[in-house]
Amino acid sequence: MQAQARPSSPIAPPTRRGLSRVEAAGYVGISPTTFDKLVLSGEMPGPKRVGSRKLWDVRALDLAFDALPGEDSAPEINDWD
Repeated sequence: MQAQARPSSPIAPPTRRGLSRVEAAGYVGISPTTFDKLVLSGEMPGPKRVGSRKLWDVRALDLAFDALPGEDSAPEINDWD
């Protein structure tokens, strides 16, 4: 009997395109408070309005997450230092 491959992540991707603030924060793996700070700094996208609700687009979250620096990224050089 062949062993089945285990999924790479225990968290299933969302089945909806629009996520609440708490869901969006969880989707990228951070707390809602940290998510709010990243939205304010422009590192994460702002919400879209659907009626009175604020929803975050999963595709925009993916793009923003992809743009975050990785640990292997070279540090930014500041010529003023």
